[in-house]
Amino acid sequence: MADPTGFLTTRERELPARRPVPVRIRDWKEVYEEQELGQLRRQAGRCMDCGIPFCHSGCPLGNLIPEWNDLVYRDDWEQAMQRLHATNNFPEFTGRLCPAPCETACVVGISGDPVTIKNVEVSIVERAFEDGRVQPVPPAWHTGHTVAVVGSGPAGLAVAQQLTRAGHTVAVYERADAPGGLLRYGIPEFKMEKAVLDRRIQQMVDEGTIFRTGVQVGVDVTATELRARYDAVVLAIGSTTPRDLSVPGRELDGIHQAMEYLPQANRVALGEEVPDQVTADGKHVVIIGGGDTGADCLGTALRQGAASVTQLEIMPRPTEFRPDNQPWPTYPMIFRVASAHEEGGERVYASSTTEFVGTDGRITSLRLSEVEFVDGAFAPVAGTEREIPADLVLLAMGFTGPEVEIAEELGLALDGRGNIARDGDYATNVPGVFAAGDCGRGQSLIVWAIAEGRAAAAGVDAHLTGSASDLPRPIAPTERSMVV
Repeated sequence: MADPTGFLTTRERELPARRPVPVRIRDWKEVYEEQELGQLRRQAGRCMDCGIPFCHSGCPLGNLIPEWNDLVYRDDWEQAMQRLHATNNFPEFTGRLCPAPCETACVVGISGDPVTIKNVEVSIVERAFEDGRVQPVPPAWHTGHTVAVVGSGPAGLAVAQQLTRAGHTVAVYERADAPGGLLRYGIPEFKMEKAVLDRRIQQMVDEGTIFRTGVQVGVDVTATELRARYDAVVLAIGSTTPRDLSVPGRELDGIHQAMEYLPQANRVALGEEVPDQVTADGKHVVIIGGGDTGADCLGTALRQGAASVTQLEIMPRPTEFRPDNQPWPTYPMIFRVASAHEEGGERVYASSTTEFVGTDGRITSLRLSEVEFVDGAFAPVAGTEREIPADLVLLAMGFTGPEVEIAEELGLALDGRGNIARDGDYATNVPGVFAAGDCGRGQSLIVWAIAEGRAAAAGVDAHLTGSASDLPRPIAPTERSMVV
């Protein structure tokens, strides 16, 4: 324990400053400024090195949080990086994008503000990249076994890196023109600049992982062909079937899924030209869905110059503090303010869209009413109906499951929720075919995707070698998180 009294003497939780709103909404750069080193080390020193570190139970990866907090406080950045990478292939991703269930499980957070775990994490890896200490880790020898990974999101990347380092020859198939999945085209640049992704992809290339981009499995190459060509196939195709909203007027132009809108904005932010781009410039924008994707749409629309932005959420406004039915160390559903919410727009809770209204086939407004929970279902509140202008509506209501064409071609079994069924080793009912991440788990967090990728790699390695794998296995596919 670096500072035995740190959690008492440094009570205040200090985070790096966000760039001023009038400045940051004029560009696509990341929101946070660099944190002063002394402040960062003080925050790491607040860690209690608990006898039972509950932050571990909040983190699916089992990150060694007290260890690297202690090492940062002692200014030992090399060992801090080693302990961080021991459990997490991509801490620069989770340090930016994970909602940090480890922090809500922090013991310091029982009576005060938790340790800034997520910020310490990203600072360790960023310092390591700056110092040139993040280097390729090629395998010492090659096994001769081959693996195809379908999908290059966080689960697919984790599977690929682990199996490449174990000596297998791994090819990652990605239907987009560059690897990264939703990390590249779903996450706005202001949350994670794509240079952060590109440098990690380059490390993987230097280690020997092969990326085959612009190849859609099931179209350009069949899943059956992959199964015949490789010793194992890992599906990491995500949960990408969007939830829709079936109300009158849904057919009107100007209503788009979030994942139609965000990838186009990302491409333009990176300097690409997108013909007929869906843009919020000068429009009244309504976002249906109050989660992270909705916030991503909000920040994007504001940077594009929207006339107004309204974000609708069917649930009531959360409380500022933990509800009694969500005690520590569970992840509480409390009122949170993302960086995009600071920048503008209106958040409307306990409301439901009843109709899209349009003229000449294009949306002009949206009708909604307040709702309340009655007998296990949402019911409209009489007399609360109103209409708001809407030139662009973005549906950000989450996803219902994976696209099933590949599963159907291979004859894979699905579970009761429509996800790809797998056993304790992440193996499907078809020998040699495995499933990792959201396509098997359902829509979840980036930290769970990486954890599943690492664990699935151990299952694949054991299948290929015929013996127990030396690769770490943080979780089993049946484990559930404290995060809903």
